Amino acid sequence: MERPSHDRSSKPAIARLALAAAITATLLAGCATNAGLRDEQRLALYREHAGAPVSSFQYFGRLNGWTPLGDRALAVWTRPSQAYLLELTDSCQDLEYAHAITVTNQSGRVHARFDDVLVLGSNTMRIPCRIEQIRPVDGAALKQAEREMRQEVDTVERGQAPGGT
Repeated sequence: MERPSHDRSSKPAIARLALAAAITATLLAGCATNAGLRDEQRLALYREHAGAPVSSFQYFGRLNGWTPLGDRALAVWTRPSQAYLLELTDSCQDLEYAHAITVTNQSGRVHARFDDVLVLGSNTMRIPCRIEQIRPVDGAALKQAEREMRQEVDTVERGQAPGGT
């Protein structure tokens, strides 16, 4: 997704630096052995790389992948390079631990405020989780930001003394 051309300032770069600094500080405050980002950090990263809300997206009958971002949001990949951030109306039971999900759709389109995410699994009742908002994600920029953040975390962890927290 192309960003608007009218904003040529360094605001996006400053925002990325501020987010990276905040995440680095949070990681330093916690145990350094956990190199993964927490749900709220991953959600912030996805939100930063998501465009304006859209009313719906085309659904091709199956998801290419999905990422839980807490119990009220997830990213779904409809193609390897096409993702959407789905923010849910309420918390979605077992979303963070689910092995599979599906989304309801109407004639091949998933609509905000109308369609649902369903958590699949043998121990889970299929309680619909209403999609409140849909935002397209810039997948390439997101992956680049994730790589940069992993490099920062690795650098910080290597710089710490063994056994440090």
